[in-house]
Amino acid sequence: MATLRPEAAEAPRSTSGRRPVPKRPTPSIHVIAVWGIFLTLIAGGVWSMFDLGINLFDVLVNIISGWDWITENLFPPQFPEAARLVELILTTLGIVFLATLFSVITSVPIAIFAAVNTTTGAISRQTARIIIIFCRAAPDLVFAIILIRVFGPANGALIGIVAMGLSSIGMVGKLLADNIEDVDRGPSEAIRAAGGARWQWIQSTVILQIMPQIVAHGLHRMDINLRNSVLLGFVGVPGLGQALSNAMNTRQWDLVMGYTIVITVLCILMELLSGAIRTQMMGRDSGGRRRGVLGLLERIAQNSWVHAPTDPHTAQRTPKGRVRVAPQWDAGRIQRFFGWAALITLAFLAIYDVELNWEVLMNTLGNFPDVVSRFFPPDDHGHYASRYFPALVETLQIAMASLLLGLFVALPIGAFAARNAAPTKNIATFFRCLIVACRAFPELVLAIVLVVILGFDATAGVIALAFGSIGLLAKLVADSLEESDTRVQDAVRAGGADRVQTFFSATVRQTAPATVAHILYQLDVNFRAATLLGVLGLGIGFDLLQASARSRYEILSLLIINILVVVIILELISMYVRKVVR
Repeated sequence: MATLRPEAAEAPRSTSGRRPVPKRPTPSIHVIAVWGIFLTLIAGGVWSMFDLGINLFDVLVNIISGWDWITENLFPPQFPEAARLVELILTTLGIVFLATLFSVITSVPIAIFAAVNTTTGAISRQTARIIIIFCRAAPDLVFAIILIRVFGPANGALIGIVAMGLSSIGMVGKLLADNIEDVDRGPSEAIRAAGGARWQWIQSTVILQIMPQIVAHGLHRMDINLRNSVLLGFVGVPGLGQALSNAMNTRQWDLVMGYTIVITVLCILMELLSGAIRTQMMGRDSGGRRRGVLGLLERIAQNSWVHAPTDPHTAQRTPKGRVRVAPQWDAGRIQRFFGWAALITLAFLAIYDVELNWEVLMNTLGNFPDVVSRFFPPDDHGHYASRYFPALVETLQIAMASLLLGLFVALPIGAFAARNAAPTKNIATFFRCLIVACRAFPELVLAIVLVVILGFDATAGVIALAFGSIGLLAKLVADSLEESDTRVQDAVRAGGADRVQTFFSATVRQTAPATVAHILYQLDVNFRAATLLGVLGLGIGFDLLQASARSRYEILSLLIINILVVVIILELISMYVRKVVR
């Protein structure tokens, strides 16, 4: 009699003799809810496209028909005098640098209070979290409008620094709080066991561990602030944004194009510089050695020596056997020395260049409570249902429609930009460069050009924000694909799957949860950006500017509260989805 294999003997059979097919696990209610949110988002984008009357074919026809106007009015571009251009660039960079520095310095203590492992209690932690949420919810334009009422329109540089700084605290503080909660707690526990105070182990272990993240988040935020400074120029912040606004108001379109080129080049250079600095600080090769200039200096320092008497207890011998008693000038020490020196120097130069009026600052701070009291109670004067609520809905529609358009373009670009998914390395490099170009071009500048061609309607805003969505979303998708587990892909490939089958069955399935989270994050970004299109007469941002110009504080507070409510709702949905898909 034939002997049954153990697995065959153990497998249950049905009455028909066939082995039953194993049932798939039933998805949880939370997974179903996430799919419902995602499908609702797609449906909302389609509805927004139809309700706003966006026809891509008509857009293409209008752009082609308006090409003559573009070539006649925008080209050749006109640039201001070299001295004037340098002055505008330095002013813009100075304001952006000081705003970023202010946000990072302020975010570190806020993040310490917001993190579970470094806070002193529930009250301090929740207070810090509320500050972070409020700063994340309010766009730069909202802070700028409030600060104009506090400091006056003549203090544009100060308004730009504080507005972008407060808005940046939301993102930088949240990221640093997450980094603090992920640090190794062993060194901190050792110092506490030795009797160290709280501030001692936080300073000596926590801050030192997250220092690379502090620099990386600061560089990333500085890149974002450079783009946002263009918008704040329309409300009086000096620099390239204000010059661009003046050129638009006087209809000097060739000069508008010149400033557009300068701003785009600056954004590209900032993106490249940020990446290079992050690589110099944290990049290492497969052997653990630092790359770039710091790696070269570290290797040179390892061969250096100092003449000094030999002390077997304190002296350190170099690789050549010579004695060194001073601390090693390794890459870490070189990095800290030159980093702090450069930071302090740039801060003084920026303060000198933007010409901050500290006397005005101190005098106006005393009027802050009186100005804030004017914002309450909020009042719509009976126009909420007929004017302000439809403007809020239009802003949300612009965000959803632009996300839908950007999504269908960003997904394939992100896939081809990932080195482990692209057919060749050259293709991945090409699409990475395309992403950099998309991210470098400010959405507001593109919206300005499109408004001239397409008119003052929502189509220009949707196309501009969709273009920006392509750059950010494609980058996030590409990074997620590259961070996927290659062992799963190798296993599928070893089973005979080709490149396409491996991509969809292994790579895409791993990164699908992260992609859903990225899409919701992009919706949040698009809504904030849509509120900034008020300078072009679109959405609730236009009502914000109108109420600010007429000093209607009660209307301003009502609109700000509406924006905060929508942003907080989007943030809560995004947090829920990220928690489920992890």
